[in-house]
Parts: sequence; C-alpha cells; structure tokens
Amino acid sequence: MNDTSDPQTSDSVNEEDLRPAGLQASEEGSLEDLIVKAIETCHDPEIPVNIYELGLIYHIRIEEDAKVDIEMTLTSPACPVAGTLPVEVEQKVSAVEGVAECIVGVVWDPPWTKDRMTEGAKLQLGMF
Repeated sequence: MNDTSDPQTSDSVNEEDLRPAGLQASEEGSLEDLIVKAIETCHDPEIPVNIYELGLIYHIRIEEDAKVDIEMTLTSPACPVAGTLPVEVEQKVSAVEGVAECIVGVVWDPPWTKDRMTEGAKLQLGMF
C-alpha cells in the first residue's frame, strides 16, 4: 500500500485535545514550561504577537521518552510563512534541554479564529 499523505500534516484534531491559548504550565520550570517559552519566541513577521499567544498551538504532547508532538495551525492556508513557521517551532523546541525529539504537525480543523488569542494578544493588536 502506498501512503502519499504527509505524516506531519493532518486535517483535524479532537476539540477536547486542544490546549487553550495562553495556558501556562502548572509547574514553573517544568519541561512543558520550557517548551512553551521556546514557542513564545516564534513570531509571524507580519504580526507583532508570538504564535503561542495568537493561539496557533493547539496541543503539546510530551511522551515519557521526551519526544514532543505539537499540533499547530496557521491563520490561513495561504499564510506566507506556512513553509517556515512549523519548521522554526520544531527547531526551537528540539533545542530545549530535555527534549529528545520534536515533531510539529499542521492541522486545519478546527480552523483558527481570533477567539483562540489571549486577551493580551487581542489588546496588543487592538482587536477588542
């Protein structure tokens, strides 16, 4: 059987698995907190808010063997950084001490809306 689908791109994610935008790790200094801090250094060059606060990160899974699986989306399929932003997230999270490997998958369902943004991001962008 020939599977030609891209394993890093998926069409949907379970709504209950979504990580709310702006949700910080419960324990200061945890591996999850370090991963979130790394993601917060990633920006769409056209938007002055990091992608975590924009709500583009849907889920972060950390396996027992320190492999990290991230599901994210983009503001639109035509996003100019569609080819580079997921790679940047993967590289920055892979560089976090304690992470063995990082795989980033792009999902389109549910679609991103401004409701996923943190209040701080909405304020910064004047979207109230």
